[in-house]
Amino acid sequence: MTTAAIQQRIKTYPKGKPFASKAFLKLGSRTSVDQAFSRLVKSGDLSRITSGIYVRPKTNRFVGKVMPEMAKIVATIAKTNGETIQVHGAEAARQFKLTTQVPAQPMFYTSGSTREVSVGNLKIRFVYAARRKLQLAGTRAGAALSALWFLGKQGVSENTIRSVCSSLGPSELSQLMAAEVPSWLADHLSVYQQRAANG
Repeated sequence: MTTAAIQQRIKTYPKGKPFASKAFLKLGSRTSVDQAFSRLVKSGDLSRITSGIYVRPKTNRFVGKVMPEMAKIVATIAKTNGETIQVHGAEAARQFKLTTQVPAQPMFYTSGSTREVSVGNLKIRFVYAARRKLQLAGTRAGAALSALWFLGKQGVSENTIRSVCSSLGPSELSQLMAAEVPSWLADHLSVYQQRAANG
């Protein structure tokens, strides 16, 4: 009964969208749900992404099964564990073209514990961060904040601030300006704001 009920519910999920097995616990005990998911993986109806996270496989005629985007996997992990996830400063700095270095592995700041999660042959590293570093998580302003915090007092110049701020939209810039930041960064942002106001 549990497998059939789970199978019916799974059909309501779009292919390629990751979800947590935890969401199915109303349909049976933990053991019966785990067994049902195991059977569905063996039958090919499901693919296991990582512990407790699954997906209805999406296929491409050229490459076969296609994994969901990394952002979707991370968002599902965060939602399942009740965590706040922020792009890591090293990756954020690369996104804003403040560095050309590419992190050796996908990394994210988290309100949860520091750990590594295996996704296929890939390892995603989650690093615990204080609440202030998780402000505006999931937004461009949050990524900007993460990048600037990562570069630190010695690595941020007037040019760095100008480069980051000029790439943000008006509402994103307002979010960044209103964020709780250390005094050295607040000073930089204040100078930028004053110069922008004076044209």
